[in-house]
Amino acid sequence: MFDAAGLEVLDRAECLELLKTVPVGRIVFTDQALPAVLPVNYSVWDGSLLIRSGAGGKLAVAIRNAVVAFEVDEIDRDSGKGWSVVVVGRSGVVDHPAELAAAEEAAPRSWVSGRDRLIRIVIGSISGRRVGEVP
Repeated sequence: MFDAAGLEVLDRAECLELLKTVPVGRIVFTDQALPAVLPVNYSVWDGSLLIRSGAGGKLAVAIRNAVVAFEVDEIDRDSGKGWSVVVVGRSGVVDHPAELAAAEEAAPRSWVSGRDRLIRIVIGSISGRRVGEVP
């Protein structure tokens, strides 16, 4: 299936598989009533995305129980071929003891010290597009 722009529309299953193939995505959230975007490393776990943050960090505070967007992509600069996946979902902190151990095991390693809080984005909607060679 293709959209009006001629891009291939990806189904949910393929979008979920593509999410697992790249280590960095961009989280989109509201910070002091303005849009903000941050690159983060993440992992896919139990119908959710996991991100590490500091307990009092800007990201953890800004996205607490908020609806956020998350985007990943892979585009070949030479051929123009590639794909993009966008997730929209509600974020929250993983702090329930029954979930925490499993989430810690699946969570990405932090590139920055002091990132001891696990943020979970429950995947609500997910969409993806693939572009072929650009003329």
